[in-house]
Amino acid sequence: MASPPLQARIAAGRRHSVGVTGLGAVLTAGRPSAEELRVAAWADIMAVAAGNVHTASNTGRSHTVGLRRDGTVLATGWNSEGQCDVDGWTDIVSVAAGWRRTIGVRKDGTALAAGRRNEGACDVEGWSELVAASAGDWHSVGLRADGTAVTAGNNQRGQCSVAEWRGLRAVSAGYLCTIGLTQTGRVLATGHLTGMTEATGTWRDVTAISAGSSHAVAVREDGRVVAAGDNSRGQCDVDRWRDVVAVAAGSAHTIGLRSDGTVLATGNDDDAQCRVAGWHLGCAR
Repeated sequence: MASPPLQARIAAGRRHSVGVTGLGAVLTAGRPSAEELRVAAWADIMAVAAGNVHTASNTGRSHTVGLRRDGTVLATGWNSEGQCDVDGWTDIVSVAAGWRRTIGVRKDGTALAAGRRNEGACDVEGWSELVAASAGDWHSVGLRADGTAVTAGNNQRGQCSVAEWRGLRAVSAGYLCTIGLTQTGRVLATGHLTGMTEATGTWRDVTAISAGSSHAVAVREDGRVVAAGDNSRGQCDVDRWRDVVAVAAGSAHTIGLRSDGTVLATGNDDDAQCRVAGWHLGCAR
């Protein structure tokens, strides 16, 4: 299998953070007894995803997904609606985790999903020519090889209104919003974007993006990081970060992978999800 994007080496949920080392081991930060941290036995992992619960009624519940180098998938944590039932998946090249949902992109460009069906966010079986996917609370987004995007699920705030987007290299689904990164390094956004619209529209020379509950984060070509949106827990305090190559936005915290393999974190640390100071994932360039 091809190497995963750097973005896939880190993931942030509501109350935990996840990282995968160059040797395929998985590191976690969060509540020691939480089920989503039970990854000690995982090996030969190439990418990770973290279910990011944004809704207040489900505070703390989440799950973790790992993609093995052989194209199979592992999952642990909250499994109320079968979001961790991925044991039979094969030929997977990319994974995404949302609220009560896991999405996998197959080698042939098709997609499959496990978990909650109520809002239609798992209705991805008709997707094709995919290279990646992202999962929010109520909607899912797929990135096609031709640089367009496809969506499924709730469109209450316009978070699925991406039909006119072109030239994409990445997509990220947040709570009620979607952001996209173009090949020219600009950021597109749609949906519920309180405090984000004006800022993201001015970002330039961006190489990586991530959408959280109510904030968005981006890495620039110079290794600096920009953020916009809700900063009530300090999740947007990334101005001093340097040499960053990838970011992951959780519900109210943000983590960043530096080129030397170390990891930075800011924001809500109530569940120790920002305790990543000792992590070293291996060279990230």
